[in-house]
Amino acid sequence: MSNFEKSVQQFKEGKFQEALDSINKSIEENPSNFEFYFFRARVQTRLGKLAASLSDFDYLIEQDPFNPTYISDRAVVLHLLKRDDEAMGEFDRAINLEPSNPYRYSSRAYFKDRIGDLQGAIEDYEKAIELDPEDAVAYNNKGLVEEKLGYQSKSKKSFEKADDLVGYKPKDTNGLPPIGKMPPSNNPNKSNEPEISMEPMSPDEVPRKMTLSGYLKTLKKVFTDKTTQREFLDFISNGFKKNNG
Repeated sequence: MSNFEKSVQQFKEGKFQEALDSINKSIEENPSNFEFYFFRARVQTRLGKLAASLSDFDYLIEQDPFNPTYISDRAVVLHLLKRDDEAMGEFDRAINLEPSNPYRYSSRAYFKDRIGDLQGAIEDYEKAIELDPEDAVAYNNKGLVEEKLGYQSKSKKSFEKADDLVGYKPKDTNGLPPIGKMPPSNNPNKSNEPEISMEPMSPDEVPRKMTLSGYLKTLKKVFTDKTTQREFLDFISNGFKKNNG
């Protein structure tokens, strides 16, 4: 097993310091592999080493300035450093590079929710839904924001639409699912979408280098291949969670 493979496995097990040690060895062995720096940046974010993580993303973007995944991940680190104006600029830049990728809008929407721009968050979720009408995550998270604003009727409709898309039928009679984690979809043709969160990486996600040619391929695949929407690092955790306030 290579040091990189060890690092990924340790990350999955929550052994973040061990994962950092292993990925550092990978970089020592092959200092020109961008994938290793990308993974190290995310590991360091999990460890709270935000300055070091930002340094890695700065290096990656210097090498590949039009990579929307690097840019979005860097935006998350800036947000965690409370540099929200800069973070917003980076989310905007990622959208400009991938204007047809609904996950870019969902990512910025979640960020806007966190900084209190609730109307802006709803607008971005609506754009994500316009681009991907079957995005259950966007409907679910849009419902959460609507709930915060007191739009109970709209919130209920958003949650119901999310339920329909994942094939969930609540047993109770009020039309609302129980608070907590929604069950996985029963539709074999529908992947279990990740929920947008401020976590820097899904334990099941293995990072990959995004070249310009890869970016163009991504644009072609984004409407049919849900795995291409899992790139947003940091904005991923499993399941649909509804807050009961």
